[in-house]
Amino acid sequence: MNTLKVWLLMGVLTVLLVLMGNAIGGNSGALLFFLIAMAMNFFGYFYSDKIAIKMTGSYPVSENEAPELYEMVRRLSQRAGLPMPRLYVTPSDQPNAFATGRNPANSAVAVTEGLMRLLNRSEVEGVLAHELAHIKNRDVLVGTIAAALAGAISMIGNAIQWGAILGMGRGDDEEGGGAGLAGGLIMAIVFPIAAMIIQLAISRSREYGADATGARIAGTPTGLANALLKLESAAHRIPMQVNPAASHLFIVNPLSGASLARLFSTHPPIQDRVERLRRMAI
Repeated sequence: MNTLKVWLLMGVLTVLLVLMGNAIGGNSGALLFFLIAMAMNFFGYFYSDKIAIKMTGSYPVSENEAPELYEMVRRLSQRAGLPMPRLYVTPSDQPNAFATGRNPANSAVAVTEGLMRLLNRSEVEGVLAHELAHIKNRDVLVGTIAAALAGAISMIGNAIQWGAILGMGRGDDEEGGGAGLAGGLIMAIVFPIAAMIIQLAISRSREYGADATGARIAGTPTGLANALLKLESAAHRIPMQVNPAASHLFIVNPLSGASLARLFSTHPPIQDRVERLRRMAI
């Protein structure tokens, strides 16, 4: 199912770019943007983890710099039957975390600077187990590619908008239907919406699945349940500078403070997740 979602996301990106190229430059524009889509699909698949790390501003951390973090991840990875992922730290006071990578052998886990400061050990282990569960369930590739494609679509939409304003890329009917300025302005509006739809296409059910698997990896659902409540509260109090296209990667929505972000959130309600976890403890 996750493989199907990856191909679907790549297909949607290709169709959007070809339509945009045709609207701006006619047949030649459609061909150019088709080639661009193929290149983006290739790099999105093989370098999705690097793109996600770059989008979030995360940096690698060594075992000497974070021995406690390495000890917890190594022990939980062994319990989950996973290879040790690469570890990164995201520069933010907001406690949060995400996992990325196309498969368990090429995976990475990133935690924010605030996570280790504001959560106790049991809660941190619960969060880490949740992220390892995403890797174990092999659903991180879908989320990471969605983040990369949504970010790329947004950037292309912005570029087209400025090009249209500056009068660039004017096609004509002889070129095969290029709409020039009008087409560029329409696509500049449509593409950010398309990027948001791609994010919303990521199933919320994967969070419930990662919560359940993570609780089993950690050995108890209590730490993760308590962590989720703290993370949600902190997300409303502590702002986090992150590309909105990557917000669905995190264990809780890092943009929860914005009403629009809540309206179009890819995350299920925290209270529902906590209640499910607490039922596991009974």
